[in-house]
Amino acid sequence: MIEQLDFTIIQWFLLAFCAVLVGMSKVGVPGVSMLVVPTLAIIFGGKASTGILLPMLMMADLFGVGYYHRHAEWKYLWKLLPWAFIGVGIALWVGKVVNDEWFKNIIAILVFVCIGLMIWKDRQKGNNLFPDTWWFAATMGVLGGFATMIGNVAGPIFAIYLLAMHLPKNSFIGTGAWFFLIINFSKFPLHIFVWKTIDWHTLTLDILMLPGIALGAFLGIKLVKRLSEDIYRTAVIIVTALSAFLLLI
Repeated sequence: MIEQLDFTIIQWFLLAFCAVLVGMSKVGVPGVSMLVVPTLAIIFGGKASTGILLPMLMMADLFGVGYYHRHAEWKYLWKLLPWAFIGVGIALWVGKVVNDEWFKNIIAILVFVCIGLMIWKDRQKGNNLFPDTWWFAATMGVLGGFATMIGNVAGPIFAIYLLAMHLPKNSFIGTGAWFFLIINFSKFPLHIFVWKTIDWHTLTLDILMLPGIALGAFLGIKLVKRLSEDIYRTAVIIVTALSAFLLLI
């Protein structure tokens, strides 16, 4: 928790940079928000940083949903959301005793495994390695819900699932925007009343970051429009892998 907004110039710069990255990530620039997790953790500490990051993500979610809401594939959301809430509930229960670094390392390893399987699948011409079944949605949903509650690091997990479903670029972004808006707004009261990582001081800081989030959303929309489907999919895989490396640091 923070008691006052007394930061150095470098810390303010890093905060503003994080806000821009958060805004970009919510309109389709994949994985860049993962850079925010270690940066905020350095400034505020691990658990406290999750309460500062969450409202920033929520504000950015509104930009993403506002621009891409028509492109959401709700059949995938309905499959994921119930399992994701189970994951959030498990994380809420064990959050005070689980070692964050250990958990993030496990998530990173799973992301690498999924990326490897997905690349191998793309080179096959017949069989569907990731069938559109309940157990795959359940696994990714619970894992993603746990990861987003523990450290706001569910982006790579969710990206793996949607990429495996081979959604077009805009559907990928729109579905992800709705998913994280619903999940993040559901987590908000849990951070306030259970983990006590959000108060008026943190909310004031988050509101000050709103212009940076808006700038990031604007830049992200412009960038995504310039990317083809193939380039976009490759970028998602590359940045997701780099994001997983950050979880190991």
